[in-house]
Amino acid sequence: MRILGVDPGLLHTGWGVVDGAYCVGFGVLDIPCSIPISSRLAMLYEELTGVLDEYKPDEVAIESVFVNSNGHSTMKLCMARGVVMLVPGIRALRVAEYSATQIKKTLTGQGHASKSQVRMMVNATLSWRSAAATQSCDRMDAADALAVAICHERYSHIKTFNLAAS
Repeated sequence: MRILGVDPGLLHTGWGVVDGAYCVGFGVLDIPCSIPISSRLAMLYEELTGVLDEYKPDEVAIESVFVNSNGHSTMKLCMARGVVMLVPGIRALRVAEYSATQIKKTLTGQGHASKSQVRMMVNATLSWRSAAATQSCDRMDAADALAVAICHERYSHIKTFNLAAS
């Protein structure tokens, strides 16, 4: 199953695609802060649509919103997240959501692991799973997105296994 993982953001949206045991691609959609929010959202829509067109995922996994004390920042993140959910929704793709704690625990065994620990585990996992094993993910947003995809791949596998066992 091909999974697109997304770490939403209004300025930087990380994305990563895994297919079974292989990393297919990853990157960051960088949206200029100099343009109006409505234009940033439109740009995010267009660029994420391009990722879906190119990689054709079967399912999409997104990191849940972490609500912090800055309501304005949370609101902007929610706007970007809405676009990130809209793009696969238009194509009737299943969208799964995972909390940051769940993603970190899946990859590192610790729900409160640091971003650098998550990135290290993503790179270790992908170099073991990747066909070429030549790339590593240095951008934190892309590493987070790959972590979301890996988390979903692992949870989907468990659900399938449990259904088959019953």
